[in-house]
Amino acid sequence: MTAMNRPNQPDRRHPNRRTALCLLGGLGIGTTAFQRALAQEVADGREVTPDMVKNAEWVAGITLTEEQREEAVQSLQGVLRKREQLRQATVDYDTLPALRFDPEMFDPDVQRRTQQAPSWLRTDTVPESGDVAADASGDSEGDLLFASVRQLGAALRAGRTTSVQLATLCLERLKKLDPILKCVVTLTEDLAYQQAECADTELAAGHDRGPLHGIPWGAKDLIAVAGYPTTWGAPQFREQVLPATATVANRLEAAGAVLVAKLSLGALAMGDRWFGGQTRNPWNPEQGSSGSSAGSAAAVAAGAVPFAIGSETLGSIVSPSRRCGTAGLRPTFGRVSRRGCMALSWSMDKLGPLTRYVDDCGLVFDAIHGADFGDPVSVDRWFDWPMNADLSALRVGSVDGAAKSAAEQLMLDALAELGANIVSISLPSELPEWAISLMLDAEAATVFHDLTAADQTEGLNRWPSVFRKLHFLSAVDYLHAARLRTRLMQQMTDLFRNVDLYVGGDDLGICNLTGHPTVVMPVMMSEGDHPQPVCATMTGRLHDEATLLAVGCAVEKKLNVAGNAPTL
Repeated sequence: MTAMNRPNQPDRRHPNRRTALCLLGGLGIGTTAFQRALAQEVADGREVTPDMVKNAEWVAGITLTEEQREEAVQSLQGVLRKREQLRQATVDYDTLPALRFDPEMFDPDVQRRTQQAPSWLRTDTVPESGDVAADASGDSEGDLLFASVRQLGAALRAGRTTSVQLATLCLERLKKLDPILKCVVTLTEDLAYQQAECADTELAAGHDRGPLHGIPWGAKDLIAVAGYPTTWGAPQFREQVLPATATVANRLEAAGAVLVAKLSLGALAMGDRWFGGQTRNPWNPEQGSSGSSAGSAAAVAAGAVPFAIGSETLGSIVSPSRRCGTAGLRPTFGRVSRRGCMALSWSMDKLGPLTRYVDDCGLVFDAIHGADFGDPVSVDRWFDWPMNADLSALRVGSVDGAAKSAAEQLMLDALAELGANIVSISLPSELPEWAISLMLDAEAATVFHDLTAADQTEGLNRWPSVFRKLHFLSAVDYLHAARLRTRLMQQMTDLFRNVDLYVGGDDLGICNLTGHPTVVMPVMMSEGDHPQPVCATMTGRLHDEATLLAVGCAVEKKLNVAGNAPTL
């Protein structure tokens, strides 16, 4: 992984009173008077006392006797000494912990199943939605802006346009719309024209790298690109230029894709607000685009790039895709290398494509998936594209006990009409998935500990209070949450013994903890002052992105919503 600079290191042996008071106040320990007194004692380097322990016992959820408090004082003093020794040793932002999350460990059949195509999939030249899209494209600027990747590729290979022309078209549209959408952090014009000219030369010489060759794209600005800023949406890293390009960007370059822009994300991957403002929804610019892959979704929906790469830790592909009406794929955890990308949660971060058509998600995913030495959780598992699905062989779950949106019901009805077998299921409900997600907050607080310790947290949305509070989450609590996560993973393995995929279900927390893949896609248009595509989701087995995408293409063809364009 690339080295990333740290902010100036504070003296952690004697934290100042302001920092200590801020940490205590962030969680609300004791009375105001107690917070001030304890903050001063910490700042003065005083030893832990039984009274300090007594006042803080409720944080740990325990009650001690006086004798136990005395014992705790001696133990805590030793722990604090060790903690200070740990904190005196610094690490770079991209240094991984010696722990590894494996979504496969409770699915005994996954190794066999993911070595070959499922029986209901068949290889085809073009998936069901792609052949329709290929016939619909003209060559005017408006047609090209909202064309599919296959349409653009056909125009390139027929000589009706060039990669340089497509790059120029995207760059001009980004410049035009960015004052409204605030979706661009950095235009990569020099690199774009260099890559586009190379693509045109190679295609003219008969050297075809595949369906992405010559196609422009945008990168969420937590993906490092050598020679350009990688800001993570945060003012603290606004000038950060990393020395090496991320694996995902290198793989897209190898596929011939042309990077035109680094796109916005909410500060440190939270929400849609970054140091440049709030990224907007192209269908309703009065509304934020949601986050944190805010710029990726907005740029794709606005016809400014054919596809973008986003990331998801807890909703950051699904949520902005829903808001902006794009297709999106959140892959199985470990499917796409994260080397060279900002870490937020080592056990939950995932990269995936946002596109206008489901088929395009498959084309992009085909180029970026696979193991990489630089990301030790990344794996090689079967995937091929394009594929078509025999829906009559599939069991599709309809979630009981959960209110279905109109879009979800429409998707279920479409699947039933296409021949799928609809099966009632129940998602795990007895475990507190949003409490388990404290693991994410704890990992993020660890990654960005130095910002909290140095009191450098301006412009980070709600992260400062999260970081401060999570300094008081114990290792015992973190590991207990991990054990509950194990049970959740086991329950999801049991669920997929009865279905091949399911629709909807309000499963964002569950499946980001278990690592299961989800496709989000538009299935209907809303009414009112700001009509726009309305999305539904499908979630599948670990590493079965091909089934999700093939089924998504069939639904997309039937419902014919993809390709609608906002008025900007």
